[in-house]
Amino acid sequence: MSRAPLMPKATAVWLIDNTGLTFRQIADFCKLHELEVKGIADGDVAQGIKGLDPIAAGELTRDEIEKAEADPAHALVMAKPKTTIPVTKPRKGPRYTPVSRRQDRPDAIAWLVRNHPELPDSAIMKLIGTTKPTINAIRERTHWNSANITPADPVGLGLCTQILLDQAVMKAAKKAGKMSAEFGNEGGATLIPASETVAVEAPAVTLEELMDDDFDAVAKPDKAKPEYDADSVFGKLTDLKKDDKED
Repeated sequence: MSRAPLMPKATAVWLIDNTGLTFRQIADFCKLHELEVKGIADGDVAQGIKGLDPIAAGELTRDEIEKAEADPAHALVMAKPKTTIPVTKPRKGPRYTPVSRRQDRPDAIAWLVRNHPELPDSAIMKLIGTTKPTINAIRERTHWNSANITPADPVGLGLCTQILLDQAVMKAAKKAGKMSAEFGNEGGATLIPASETVAVEAPAVTLEELMDDDFDAVAKPDKAKPEYDADSVFGKLTDLKKDDKED
């Protein structure tokens, strides 16, 4: 991503007043909208802003401006800075605490020592921005102001965020091997298997079984199915015919 001028609107004011660049070129260089540059030229935008010379500021060269004036399609390119400011790395150590809240640190340390004994001194130092001798003095009740120390939540005091506190507690608990089930520890309590809680239901009778010839055997398995003999059946039929003839 290309760099932008330090003061975009002031630079745009100077380029409009002192060069023949188009609104599009100025807008692209200053990272502004073309209509905003047009408003600056009309006096509707950036009223009272004094123009800033980008050449004196080392952001543009005279040759680059002349090249852009000759070719409206040419995009301005910022000049290379003469000095390079190194990127500062974040300082490792205790977290900075504003002066207005430093008197609350003993109360926060006492709260952490009482409610989260698993936290090491290094974690408390990062959360509160204190020193190890102070933590030891509060823990051992040898602090010069021990009589007036009242444990208070550091999140409520504004000394740290709830997210940072939770992360520190979880990290300390994992390291100590005392992760509770609410944090998702594999060694904690687990749910009872479904096989032990759900009763086994009897198999339901399907429609095919109901429509089968053996429906009686399915519905009444204890009652035996009657058996018929062909000779006895025909004998009964002949007896019925004889009775009809006699009548």
